Order: sequence, then structure tokens, then C-alpha cells
Amino acid sequence: MSKILYIVDKDNKDYNYSLKEDTIIYHFSINSSSNVEITLDKEDINLYYYYSGINYNDNYFNIKVIHNKSNTHSEVFNHGVNVKDNVFSFKVDGIVLKDSSKCICNQDNQIINMSDGKSSILPNLIIDNYDVDSNHAAYIGKFRDEDIFYLESRGIRRNSCYKLLLNGFLIGNDVDLDKIKDFLLEIEKV
Repeated sequence: MSKILYIVDKDNKDYNYSLKEDTIIYHFSINSSSNVEITLDKEDINLYYYYSGINYNDNYFNIKVIHNKSNTHSEVFNHGVNVKDNVFSFKVDGIVLKDSSKCICNQDNQIINMSDGKSSILPNLIIDNYDVDSNHAAYIGKFRDEDIFYLESRGIRRNSCYKLLLNGFLIGNDVDLDKIKDFLLEIEKV
């Protein structure tokens, strides 16, 4: 059984976690910046980190996941929506130390610009061991025209199309919606 944490930020905050058990973290951010550092401090543990951010001003999200022990596994998913013409940046570090073997360190990063925002993603994998499986991905852009067209062809108005796509992009299937009510209300404002 995994430990599950929910974070809903409206203010700039920093977080530090030293994990010794399987953990799932859902982090929702409304126009705020965060620095997050997570160390995996016990062998054979898993981390699943889901970050979703809605940005209106210049903000950043920095996360560092450090594999201190062998046989650890991290999956980091960062999804952001830059609503206006501001800066939204992700810096994502996956670090595997020399003495940590048989680790899995993956990250998936995406920012959707709703306007002409200035977004950036800096995915880093700092791996000091050959016996590691690690991957990263980064995408910055807009929702695909084909997706909007498909929904409109089904009779859905353009504004509602964006709401559906935003919900799908920012909210996962396993999320307890009661714990993120403020974030859901913010999606309606976008």
C-alpha cells in the first residue's frame, strides 16, 4: 500500500521529502512557484509524483529527485498550463548516485500555452551509475487543432472543448476530487 499525499498551492512554497516507503504525491499549483526535493532513502521503494500547474504570472516549478539507494523507482509527471503571455518554467532533475544501481528514473514534462506565453522546460538526468534505466520527455505548445476540431465536430462548443482538454491534461484518473476543489474551480476560470 502506498502513502498518498495531496498538495494544493496558491502561494510560493518549498518542499523536502525523505521517503522510506512507496509514495504517490499529487501536487496542484495555482499561480505559484515551488522548489521540491525528494530523496529516495530506502531500497525497493517507488515514487509517483504528479504536478499540475495553472500559471498567470511569471512562475517556476523546480523538482529534484535523488535516488540514494539501489532498486528505487521514480516516475515524475509535470503538466502546466500557461494562461497568459508570462514565463512558466520547469527545471526537473533526476539524480542517481554512483552507489545506487538498478534504479528507474523517468520524467514526463509538458506545458500548454493558451496564449503566447514564454515557457521553458529543462529536463536533467544526472546518472552516475551504468545499471540504471532513465528517460525524459519535454513538450511545449498548444492543444492540437485536430483535438479541438474532433470535439467541435461532435457538437461541443470551442470553450467547452478547452475545458475538457484542460481537465484531461491536468487531472488524473485516480485523483480524489474532493481534495482538490479549489484547483477544479480554477480550471473553470481558465
